[in-house]
Amino acid sequence: QVQLVESGGGWVQPGGSLRLSCASAIDIASANSMNWYRQAPGKERELVARISSDDSLNYLDSVKGRFAISRDNAKNTVYLQMNSLKPEDTAVYLCNTVYVTKWAVRDYWGQGTQVTVSS
Repeated sequence: QVQLVESGGGWVQPGGSLRLSCASAIDIASANSMNWYRQAPGKERELVARISSDDSLNYLDSVKGRFAISRDNAKNTVYLQMNSLKPEDTAVYLCNTVYVTKWAVRDYWGQGTQVTVSS
């Protein structure tokens, strides 16, 4: 059962912008965190941005000042605004949500959306 669906990826020239969306089938207001990861060919998956339940934000150092994560609880959607894109931002971007209760930790993943930055 698909819980998260990403969209908004594509090809863009260096310096351009893209906005990724992650639509959740589950209420995101109760999520402990919502995260964007990325994975480039031959590289490990890395956490790009996180928005926690208290709205605190965390970013990978290399994207600070260029990327912004946000969420719309009414739409159960998380966004990643990516500006000043660089070729090294090329990767598959994946959305992840984490729910923590006293009984279990559950996390969900989207299928990923490709972002390609090149001239």
